[in-house]
Amino acid sequence: MLRAFVLLAGFFLMGFVLLAAMGALDWLIVTRVFVDRAAWAEGALLTVTVVLALAILQGMLAFLKAGRLQPERHALAVDPDEQPELWGLVRAAAEATGERPPDELYLEARVNAAVAEQSRLLGLLPGRRRMYIGLPLLVGTTVPQLRSVIAHEFGHYAHLDTRLGGVVMRGRAAVLHTVDVFGRNDIWFHRAVGMLYVNYALLFLRASQAVGREQELAADRTAVRHAGRDATAAALRALPVLDAAHEHYLTAYVGMGEPVGALPQQGEVYGGFRRMIDARSPESIAELSTGRRPPRPHAYDSHPPITERVALIEAWAEDGRAGELDDKRSSLTLLRNVEETFTALEACTLAAETAGLHRLGWDDLVMARAVVDAEGWARPLQVAVARALRSTAGAHDDAPAGPVEDDALPGLEAVLDAFDRGLLWTEIADRMPKHHQAARLTGASARNFMRPRVFDGLAGLVHLRLVEAGRATPDMGWSGRPGLALPEEWEQGMDDALDAAVADIPDSALLRSLLAGIGSGGQGP
Repeated sequence: MLRAFVLLAGFFLMGFVLLAAMGALDWLIVTRVFVDRAAWAEGALLTVTVVLALAILQGMLAFLKAGRLQPERHALAVDPDEQPELWGLVRAAAEATGERPPDELYLEARVNAAVAEQSRLLGLLPGRRRMYIGLPLLVGTTVPQLRSVIAHEFGHYAHLDTRLGGVVMRGRAAVLHTVDVFGRNDIWFHRAVGMLYVNYALLFLRASQAVGREQELAADRTAVRHAGRDATAAALRALPVLDAAHEHYLTAYVGMGEPVGALPQQGEVYGGFRRMIDARSPESIAELSTGRRPPRPHAYDSHPPITERVALIEAWAEDGRAGELDDKRSSLTLLRNVEETFTALEACTLAAETAGLHRLGWDDLVMARAVVDAEGWARPLQVAVARALRSTAGAHDDAPAGPVEDDALPGLEAVLDAFDRGLLWTEIADRMPKHHQAARLTGASARNFMRPRVFDGLAGLVHLRLVEAGRATPDMGWSGRPGLALPEEWEQGMDDALDAAVADIPDSALLRSLLAGIGSGGQGP
């Protein structure tokens, strides 16, 4: 511990040592070497010294500024009068750990909780304190679990092992911030000086890693004392699962509108996450993290693996608080005016160009995305069919493989007619996009490689026809994945019909029979 603290002090004092060394070296060179030399040499030496000194001063300033709280523009400030229940839980956790409650409380858009402090002298002198709680964390945890998470964060400031432990941990953050400042600068002399700081930082991080791990475990013990053994273990298990679920939500639901340039309705960008959580069983939510690799730990990460932390917690003696797990209330119940909170958080966190996108209800968003996807699947097949028909018709076209205008794209029936004429594997498949290595395949190998692409293209045309006829409806799939709900006969028979249509000897009869039930649909897909 003491060694780490001395190295931390040395990290800052290194700047003074470097400045003093450069000054002494310049004096020796000027007085001993350049006594009878041209004045320009002294000027060049002075210039080099000044630019290096500026880089060193930048590092010293970055180190000192690392603990400062900047104005928060990307999180939602929460007033005690507006959210007394959430503030009450936070203050109770602070009191239980013997710590000051935060002066400010912010909600953010990540699965996260953290306490930051306006540190002076690396925390030896107390300063203004700020707490961050992720709104997705409130959605996915119970009240006892949240109580444990909050207590853990205050445990980092409780100094239950030594006073210097907290200082060393804040020093790690300051050191990493300083190195990051140098890393963002491309000027050669800044990077040269930065290498000195980087190498010293690695030495300090190695020396302080054990301190960081013990601080983390001490914070876990604080959480156990305040929230109970079982609730703390449950919270630790829940965090990586919740993080995976939130990532899945952003990709599968919020990201659904990216190709159509749209977002969910206001308040639903983050608010939809609770709908997904409510619609799924705990087992289904846990499956979202199955097969997901845990983030690779940093070589100097101070966090022990979660499995190790849970094992240590469960090794504690029974504390008689297992019944608290029966409290299944979502932490979101601690918030008042939930809808307004989700909307306000969007206003704080979304970039202006993102927030200005067209807004659609979930069903409309699903439908718009389904249509765009179906068009994307269908177009390569339609273009290939159009070119094949042009070629087989003997049209006098100087560029039979050239662009095909949208109004010249064949509809579903025209595509099936081309298949029935035997053009699929002789003319059409070869005109569909493929990797250059696949172009070498012939015979059955070529057909098997292209069959899934032809299948998807034909499926896209069918989806477009069903949407046009009003027979496909949006399915939000909160418990699965969003997509289209098809009529029962199509759900049961569509795959077999498509398989027959793209077989080695195409047979469109089954697919045409299904299509007859919805009419030809006129022109178009």
